[in-house]
Order: sequence, then C-alpha cells, then structure tokens
Amino acid sequence: MIRTVPPQARTVTGLEPGARDGRLVPNLNVLMIAPTSFFADYGCHVRILEEAQALQRLGQRVTIVTYYQGRDIAGLAIRRTRPVPWHSNYEVGSSRHKIAFDVLLLWTALKTVQRLRPDIIHAHLHEGALIGAFLSRLTGTPLVFDFQGSLTGEMVDHGFLRHDGPFYKPMRWLEQRIDHLPHAILTSSHYATELLAREFGCSPARIHPLPDCVNTDFFRPPARHANGPASEQAALRAELGIPADVPLVVYLGLLADYQGTPDLIEAAARLRALGTRAHFLIMGFPNVDLYRGVAARLGLDGNITFTGKVPYELAPRYLALGDVAVAPKRSLTEGSGKLLNYMALALPTVTYDTPVSREYLGDLGVYAPTGDSSALADRIAGLIYDRRQATWLGQRLRERAVAHYSWDVAGRTILDIYTGLMGAAQPAATAWRIERGA
Repeated sequence: MIRTVPPQARTVTGLEPGARDGRLVPNLNVLMIAPTSFFADYGCHVRILEEAQALQRLGQRVTIVTYYQGRDIAGLAIRRTRPVPWHSNYEVGSSRHKIAFDVLLLWTALKTVQRLRPDIIHAHLHEGALIGAFLSRLTGTPLVFDFQGSLTGEMVDHGFLRHDGPFYKPMRWLEQRIDHLPHAILTSSHYATELLAREFGCSPARIHPLPDCVNTDFFRPPARHANGPASEQAALRAELGIPADVPLVVYLGLLADYQGTPDLIEAAARLRALGTRAHFLIMGFPNVDLYRGVAARLGLDGNITFTGKVPYELAPRYLALGDVAVAPKRSLTEGSGKLLNYMALALPTVTYDTPVSREYLGDLGVYAPTGDSSALADRIAGLIYDRRQATWLGQRLRERAVAHYSWDVAGRTILDIYTGLMGAAQPAATAWRIERGA
C-alpha cells in the first residue's frame, strides 16, 4: 500500500497573499486524470483545460495525467503515458485500444501519486473515475468525478455499442458501479444531474451541477472599425475561399454522425435547393475527408468549406466570421460547450431541441426537432433573412454568457467542493492563504 501523509496531518506552510474576498482559501495539490489525448481542440478537452486554469488562478497546483498523444499547454504540468506501438494515431471516440491506454494511464497515475501525494484526485470521464477510485482507496485521497455524459450513451453514439447488443447491459452495470465510487460528482449540465439520480441511483447530495462555462474575454465579438478586425476578417474569408457577400453559417466541433454532421450537410443542400444564399464553414475533425466527399457528391463544393482542425487559440477568430452558428448534436446525454463559445461571440444559434441546448440557450435559442435536417435548414434560413432578429438574439446570448457562465465562478465552486470533502472547517488540513479585496 502506498503511504501518504493524510491531509489533516500536513504542515501548514503559512498564509500567502491572495486575490479577493478576504477569506481563507487552501493551497491544494490536485491530480487530474484525463483518459483522452489531452489537449485536443474540442469539447471535453476545453472543459479540462479551463477547469485546470481556473484552479491555478486561485493558487492551486494542478497536474494532469493523460494519454501519450495531445498538445502541451504552456503553464500546465502534464504527465503522459508511454505510447502503444500498435496504435499510434488514436484521436477520439470509443475504441478497444483504450483498454491498453487506460492500463498505461493507471500506471502513470500511480507513479504520479507516489511522487506528488495529491490532496484531491479529480477524474474526468468514466475511465478516469475508475482509475481514480483505485488510487483513492489506496491512498485515502478524496475523489471528485467530472461527469460529462453517459458512458454507454457515448458508446452507442459512436457506434461501439448497440442497445440490443450482448455487451450493453454489462457496460450499463459497470457505468452504474463507477458512478457510485466517487465522493463527489460534478456534472456538465443540470440534465446530467437528473440523469445520474434518475437512471443510475446516485445520491443527489453527492452531485454538484457545474455547467460548462466560457472565457468571455477570450471569446468576444470583434470590434468594428476601419482597417481593424473587420479588414482582418475579410482577409481570412478570402484566405478560406469564402465569398465576401454571402451569409456565413459556422460550426466548430467534432465531425461525426452523432454530432449531426450529415444533417448539417443535408441542411446546406436544402438551402441551396430553396435558393437561399448561404455558405457553410465547417470546422473540426476527424472524418474530414469522409464528409467532404459527402458534400461533393451532393454538388456542394461551392457552398461548404471544411477547415479540418482549428487550434483552440484561433477559434474566436474563425467563429467571428459567422452570421449564424449551428449545433446539430443528436446526443441527449453529453454537454455541448460549443454553444457557449457561440453565445460569447454574440452569434445567433440554431440547434436541435435537446435538454442541454435548452439549459444553455433558454428562450434565446432557435430550435429544430432533433434529427430533422429540413427544419434545421428552415431555422437557419429564418435567421439569414431576419438580420434584425438575428442580431438581437446574438447580443442577448452574449449577455447571458457573461452573466451566468464564468469559469472563474466555476473554479471557486470546484474549490469549495474540494475543501468540503477535506473538512475545510479545520484549517490545519493543508496550506492556506488569504484572498484579499481587489
């Protein structure tokens, strides 16, 4: 058994200057387990990144253990597994090779725990929660599970499981067992909170809704003035081969059937058939060649531009080109962080009518029935033709993002959950500092 110093026995190193509120806050050593190729430029990775950076701004020490692939981020301590020689090009999604990846991740996390002696284990996704539970039981360290969607739901979405297949019930049982292992669960939506309680029998006392958030200083509408961002946007449109005078519909995210990529292409075909002038800028990966071929067979070469992967750092610049944003995700259990990026950029947004979309957009979203590409096209056309309404919706969505979806607030919520698990009423639990008024 690994011997670690229990949190209540750690030496207090003193009080250090903080930022705000004049209250005591801890200096914690946080181990994040990310069973994915962090960092890649899409949904769950953005949540991991923004949570880690929000905690760092609050003075916490964060180390991320992840797969061997992925992009390093300046300022983040990342520990990677060794590669497996037979499958070196893994990107996203369910795969039988993830079993080997997760064994290596467990080994790397075990070594990291020995070296760092973390105060909190913060596990992302179900594989991370299973690994984290083993380490938590081994060391007595509290475990927080960041739930971003149903494991079996995602496997069905990716075509890796079938509801009527022989492995669905065993995997559903395993998912339920994993959901009951952590000391606290963070959910990326209120719908996920209800799902855990209703379908998996988790105690509501352990579940803490923490919807995805957005950095509204980073994702913000460009200023409009001559020889400034407007001219830069015109240059970028020209670079991408997008006509200057055509309304632009933007999408940024994974390209997959469950993300509604085929529906997006069908919507573009319908708009062209109706004579609606529109160009689609579809940004993301994988399967770019597959969907580019689908669009070409429908004669949409002049109506759709596929960029492939767009680095997260460039996402605001590319999204700001759009007049309308779209998110035709079919999954009912996963989060949809792209909606928040659209909102922060004041983009009127068309999406399928799912609980998560309703939670983020409220009455300001433009909804189509899930899976109905014709309705999706009609809703997009409505915003293209009614620019006044589109602008009004975009501005209100920006205000909603600023008011309700701040990562700094989310970081404080996470830290409160950490300290609650550790017995925050006893300040000798770990090193502490004072947050002072600005």
